Amino acid sequence: MSNDQLHPYIGLWVSADGFVRQELRADGRYDEARGERPSAYTGSYTVTGSHIDYLDDTGFTATGDVRDGVLHHEHLVLHRADAPPPAP
Repeated sequence: MSNDQLHPYIGLWVSADGFVRQELRADGRYDEARGERPSAYTGSYTVTGSHIDYLDDTGFTATGDVRDGVLHHEHLVLHRADAPPPAP
């Protein structure tokens, strides 16, 4: 898959305080860091429209939805790392 064919959700998403950093990779895998803990959660994901289903390598599942360019992942709100930070 060439870079111009990558899904728009692929890339790094971060919480406003930078504590949570979730990378959605082109190979259908995700890697989520929490604070000083790299790869706190890893697994696979699938995208259907604006909905994301996550399957962690330990077996638990989670969901997320992208609305207006913001990833709402369970109780987290994540923004693209390359986007301007949200207004306070």
